[in-house]
Amino acid sequence: MNPRRSPSPPDAVAGPSAARGRHSASVGGAATAQRSPAIAHSRFSTATFARGEQALAWRQRVGHVVDMLPTQQQLADGFYGEIERYAVGDFSLTDARTDAILLDRPVARVSTDGRRDYAFHVYVEGESGYVSGMQRKRSAPGSVRGIVALDLNQPFSTDRAACRVLTLFVPEARVHEAFADGESLHGRIIEYGAPLTNLAFAHLSATFADLGSLDGNEAMESFEAGAQLLLAAYRKDASLTGAGRAAMRVAVMGQVRRYVEANLHDQDLTPTSVVDALQLKRATIYRWFEHEGGLGTYIRNRRLREAARELAAFPHLRVAEIAYGLGFKSPSDFTRAFRRAFDISPQDMREQALSLRYAREAA
Repeated sequence: MNPRRSPSPPDAVAGPSAARGRHSASVGGAATAQRSPAIAHSRFSTATFARGEQALAWRQRVGHVVDMLPTQQQLADGFYGEIERYAVGDFSLTDARTDAILLDRPVARVSTDGRRDYAFHVYVEGESGYVSGMQRKRSAPGSVRGIVALDLNQPFSTDRAACRVLTLFVPEARVHEAFADGESLHGRIIEYGAPLTNLAFAHLSATFADLGSLDGNEAMESFEAGAQLLLAAYRKDASLTGAGRAAMRVAVMGQVRRYVEANLHDQDLTPTSVVDALQLKRATIYRWFEHEGGLGTYIRNRRLREAARELAAFPHLRVAEIAYGLGFKSPSDFTRAFRRAFDISPQDMREQALSLRYAREAA
């Protein structure tokens, strides 16, 4: 990897330093008496470890969020990784540089840990690599230079080359306030080039460069602005250009998702039953769920995620009971669908989830 250098954003933009001056002038003396939230800061590098320990050290560093799957060569010859993190309130921003890496957040981890925020990966150097998740559209771009949104409440894996990436972790509630259909962002990639995307890139790059001189209120303001820019870029990418049309789409899709969620255990739940029950236009709803593989795929994926949750939460229930309860025709059909979605059998996933739970309780 190259030594640290400033990013070259697609378009220049005034950073938080300029905003800081405006902020200070606008709030006056009264605001300065308010207590500023604390900024947590940390830095980690594998350079301080022996070569044979570097990959495992990085795996341990990121293991609270995602599993790193090191290669035999990385275990033997070493792995370069460094990360700097700033956190304030419920937001955090990291700047990481790594060698080529394979990351995995399996369904067992999603079903047992409490991470429910969104991670927006903003690639400064290198490309996004290949991101897989349950709701990835077939026509989605492959490895590109851009921004990747990941919902930590859903499984995914990422296979990427050496890169530098800024990651803004945004609380789930903030995403859903601005994007009621937030879970559809998972795995979605937007390439640089559009003004909003470039602006989000430039703002977060400038924010990270300035964080050492910001107080907690200013950092929070910059994180909030970065989150809003990212969500605006994704709304634009989803063709939500008119305020009225955007509001209608968000409201209707929220209605569909709530109906599906409430009827996951209904044997007769199908795309047809959903549009008929809600009296919606079939073609429109199918088009709006295209990014997630269609409404039928969305229903199947939600049933599989609920099955994973029940496997972890109710170890006394037989796999067959869970399968039939969620509308699968047979345990074998369920097992095949589960393995296709998560690359693991239901029983192995249950054992993995229980191991993670026992390890956390013992810690």
